[in-house]
Order: sequence, then structure tokens, then C-alpha cells
Amino acid sequence: MSIIELMSGNDAVVKAAIIAGCRFYAGYPITPSSEIAEGMAKELPKVGGKFIQMEDEIGGIGAAIGASLTGVKSMTATSGPGFSLKQEHIGFAIMGEIPIVIVNAMRGGPSTGMPTYPSQGDVMQARWGTHGDHQIIAFVPSSVQETFEFTIKAFNYSEMYRTPVILLTDEIIAHMREKVVINEVEKYKIIDRMKPSEKPEGYKPFDTKHGLVPPLAPYGEGYRFHITGLTHDQTGFPTTNHEIVQKLQQRLQDKILKNFKNFEFYEERMVEDADIIVVAYGSVARSAMRAIKDARKDNIKVGLFRPITLWPFNYKRIKELSKKSKNFLAVEMNMGQIVGEVERAVKGVKTKVEFLGKANGELISPTEIFSKIREVMNV
Repeated sequence: MSIIELMSGNDAVVKAAIIAGCRFYAGYPITPSSEIAEGMAKELPKVGGKFIQMEDEIGGIGAAIGASLTGVKSMTATSGPGFSLKQEHIGFAIMGEIPIVIVNAMRGGPSTGMPTYPSQGDVMQARWGTHGDHQIIAFVPSSVQETFEFTIKAFNYSEMYRTPVILLTDEIIAHMREKVVINEVEKYKIIDRMKPSEKPEGYKPFDTKHGLVPPLAPYGEGYRFHITGLTHDQTGFPTTNHEIVQKLQQRLQDKILKNFKNFEFYEERMVEDADIIVVAYGSVARSAMRAIKDARKDNIKVGLFRPITLWPFNYKRIKELSKKSKNFLAVEMNMGQIVGEVERAVKGVKTKVEFLGKANGELISPTEIFSKIREVMNV
């Protein structure tokens, strides 16, 4: 039987993480994500899990990575500068193919920015924050219900593809309260990582005979293997062999990109006849939805494309939509990040891409979006 609870976005992360099987959390308190740490400190002991507050953000994600290698589903959460501090370990987890969920409740920046105000300034940091060529899965919910649902999905896809997964919220989504429908636990599809079938002495942690995603043995169950942030061979030991390194890099790309259809989430509204399509995500998409309704009342044909999977970016779908509509408006709480990806997607098509952005800690209002729509459409 389903139940309905009134909760904040941060509370929804905690509730969903427990349902997804998270049993370890390590982190450091930082506004506006601190309630996640507080909630996990309260709830994890009830299910036999462990919570630890580390000395800083680097220690937090490091501990979570270590716990994950023992076979425990692990999470850390942060905001703004804390997310910056985690980047080196995110790269380590990508190279080591270690499942972990990272929540970033975005706030203004650079530096310590505005701790209690919303922003969407970490979008490119989520994609490219850690160095090197890599792919990342990042979800950006627009409601508390979606925050709940995509926290579970974040754990599932992290386990399925042996990769870090980022949940990008913002101060508004993190702190606002909405009703959330919660089903019986057994009704949720929960995915656990694939474990090796061979005996410990024959196990190679990055053996490509298993395909794009090798099984991951937990430390402490008889398996001994090497994990490194360096490029490595199938045994996990470092190598600079050009052929082996290239194959490793290609596989790390392919396991995400070739499976994109499995986690390609987005929402469209009224795009079929739209003369202009608004691209918005997170809390800003809520303002965009209202602006679109107001525009339609004035007989301005406006549609919405809302990416939920922000990374990998859905260039293909944007390209398809550009054949229907010759005007796009990207709306973001930053100085322009996803707008560049929209421009890349429509390259070669006679399509105009406009931008509306703010980075002052205020949510972009429906009135501001509606006004920009009228300006772009010259009405």
C-alpha cells in the first residue's frame, strides 16, 4: 500500500537512499545539503548501516569509496565548494570503476558563494570537474517526488555500470516541501552490482571477457586485487602500454554512451506544434512550465524540453526537435552552461538559440521567462 508523506528534497534523498540499499554515508556538513547528512546519521543505524562525519569533503568521498569496495552501497552529499573538493576522488572512482552516489545541492559561487541561495552553476563541473577524458551520469530532478525516484535510480545505475552517479539538485529543490508518494519497498526495482562467479585466484577486476562492465568482488570475501587511479590492465596494476590504455579509455566511454538509452530520461510538453521550445531543468523548469501555459493563453506556441538526465546530454533529441521548431530558449540559473550544449546539438540546422540566465541567487520567475519568449518571438 502506498503512503503519502510531506518532505523536503533532502529528506527525500535520505528516504530513497535507504530503500535503494545504501548502508554507508560519509561526508561533511555544508549548506544546503546538511539535512542529508543529518538524516542519514539518524536513519542508517536503524537498518544496520554506518554514518561517519569526516574531517572534510575529500575524506568524506574517500571513505565512501572505500566502503563501496567492501560491497556496501555508499553515498556522500555536498554543495558548492565541497563538490569542488570531491573532484579528484570522483576521477579515481571513474578510473577504478567504483559505484558511488554523489549528491550536489547546488548553490551560488565561485568560492564559497552564497550558502543559502540557489544556483545551477555546477552543471559543467559535474560533467568536466575531474580531469581527463571521462563520461558521467548526472540526473537533475525538478520536484521532491523526482528527487526521491532518481535517488533510487542513481544507486541502480551506479551499481549496474560500476560508476559514480551524480544527483544534481539545488537549494530550492533541496529545501522545499511537497507530498511524495512512497510505494511498498518490494515494489521498487533495486539493482545490485554483479559479483564474480570465478574463484578468487582466477579473478581479474577489469577482465573484458565479461563485456563493458566487469563484475566487482567485495574486499573481505577472499578476493585480493589492486585498485589504482592510474591507467591499468585487467589485473588492476598500472600500465602505460598504449594499446591497453586506449582500450581501457574506450571501454570506460562505451559502457556509458552505448547504454544511454537505458537512462535517457526527459520530459516534453507541447513540443509538437511549438514555434519556440524552452530548454530548462531543475527548479527553473517549474517556472518555465508556468510561463509556457501563460504564453499558450496568448496564442504563442511554446513547448518545453526538460532534461532529467543532464549528462550524457541528449544531443540527438534536441536535434530532432530542431526540425520542428526553429527557435530555442535555454533558461538557467547561471551565466550560460547548457545553452552551449543546445547550440552544439542544433549545429547545421537553421535554428536560433537564445539564452536567459541569472546568477544572483534568485529563481528565474515565470514572468521573466514569458517576457523573454515574447522578445524572441517579436510579439
